[in-house]
Amino acid sequence: MPVGTQATVRALSPSDLEGVGASMVLANTYHLHVRPGEAVVAKLGGLHRFMAWSKPLLTDSGGFQVFSLAGARKVSEEGVEFQSHVDGMRRHLTPERAVEIQWTLGADVAMAFDHVVPGRTGHAAAEDAAARTLRWLARSRDRFRELAREAPERQTLVPILQGGVFPDLRKAALAGALEAGAAGGGETAGWRALAVGGLSVGEPKPEMEAVLADLAGMLPPHLPRYLMGVGFPEDFVASVGRGMDLADCVAPTRMGRNGSAFTDDGTINIRNAGYRQDEAPLDAACDCETCTTFSRGYLRHLFAAEELLGLKLLSLHNVRYLIRLAARAREAIMQGTFDGWSRAWLARYRSREQA
Repeated sequence: MPVGTQATVRALSPSDLEGVGASMVLANTYHLHVRPGEAVVAKLGGLHRFMAWSKPLLTDSGGFQVFSLAGARKVSEEGVEFQSHVDGMRRHLTPERAVEIQWTLGADVAMAFDHVVPGRTGHAAAEDAAARTLRWLARSRDRFRELAREAPERQTLVPILQGGVFPDLRKAALAGALEAGAAGGGETAGWRALAVGGLSVGEPKPEMEAVLADLAGMLPPHLPRYLMGVGFPEDFVASVGRGMDLADCVAPTRMGRNGSAFTDDGTINIRNAGYRQDEAPLDAACDCETCTTFSRGYLRHLFAAEELLGLKLLSLHNVRYLIRLAARAREAIMQGTFDGWSRAWLARYRSREQA
């Protein structure tokens, strides 16, 4: 799921995204709240019309962005007080406000407000944040049900499981989230998906993979599983192997703007002088506009000349690469060959590192 933090996937237009096969885009609650404001987006027709994207949209809760503000925010049971990075004003974000903002923005999928802690947080602090996330989930659910009473199909609310790298906390978070979804009955009882948050925030990769492996056998099989903030190719393939269905990350466009491109043979840096006279496509196996039109030598020239087209073309390729990778993983699952396919893919992907 490409990330359009401020209602735009950087360097790419909606037609670019449709052209590479994107079926869903993420936008950021925190950023759109502070600029231009959810009321402005609503007045301009809602988030879909605002950013000219007709396919599904997901807005995250703002919890991760508030977490990343570090010294500029204060967490309490009521919510979070933070200083806007745009105008310096002090603002408050509560579970109820996070739901209201996302409802006003008009996303198809909204995320419940959560308390995110760094990946190396100890058990006591991770337990406190996970428990608070569950209490906030009940408040998010109640406010969402109030808003959705007259339009139950307008938006879906998804809970986020926290708990750091501790299996007991993740298990408790799952049990609490399922209980919160079943409470109260009505049209919006239960959840239509579950999200796993608080990973890829500083913990070693083996610990992230261990958490996902542990959760794989506990998560209800009928609910889609969304792994938040993970999008490097090797991490994505590893997460699919542990039962995840959906992921998002700024990595493909950020890496592209910095001159790095994903390929099955690993990541290449197009700024490298060795590509100056290279007539080959960026990735011969890729069907995107970048790879079917331009040479590596031309792409290197764009970056050397600081031409904006280079940022777009590599971003376009990286998004297409991950979408193709997801399709290949899905096909391997359907054919019952995922384990062998993923091992072979990972060995090839890492071969450049080992060379």
